[in-house]
Amino acid sequence: MAIKGVIFDLDGVIVTTDQLHYQAWAKMADKEKIYFNKEINNRLRGVSRLESLEIILEQAQRIYSEAEKQELMDYKNNRYVQLIQNLTPEDILPDVLEVLNTLKTWNYRIAIGSSSKNAKIILQQIGLLNTFDAIADGTEITRSKPHPDVFLIAAQKLELKPTFCAVIEDAAAGIEAAKRAGMKAIAIGDAAKSNLADIRLNTIKDLLKLDELNNCD
Repeated sequence: MAIKGVIFDLDGVIVTTDQLHYQAWAKMADKEKIYFNKEINNRLRGVSRLESLEIILEQAQRIYSEAEKQELMDYKNNRYVQLIQNLTPEDILPDVLEVLNTLKTWNYRIAIGSSSKNAKIILQQIGLLNTFDAIADGTEITRSKPHPDVFLIAAQKLELKPTFCAVIEDAAAGIEAAKRAGMKAIAIGDAAKSNLADIRLNTIKDLLKLDELNNCD
């Protein structure tokens, strides 16, 4: 079955904000005197803000109330939003613009499927807010990846059945979400380690070598 729509994860695929997330979480953890390092941070990729906080709090010396957890998430997000204000179109990852423009020329519908509640802010900062046919983000879901919800919303907005969609992901949780959504899962970066991936790319530009994606059948 030919692919008609391509759904892109945002962080790590279109633009890299991992370091900004790390800085914001590290600031929060330092304030609370909670041990936090890059190994722990890697576990946060592709999951929601609350799930990320719960992972960090595994290192905490006390139990936090729900109200306190919300305060910590707000603290982290405020710091993160400050950091992403410095993003510019120069932060778009290599070859992304060529890939997006080529897919549109080939009449594929393209969407963002991101668990981030700040996805639109990031897209605005890097000049891509109006590039995609649809945007599904963390403001529209209650369950983040590996649940398929954000990808299913993206497909619905594209007016395509899930089986006509392919997902580009750099996190294992996103690959699992794509498969659970009934979509083709195309892995890049760390996601290539997932045994659930249908196709693995060395670079985003390799997407254009997939016989206009029909090799995803």
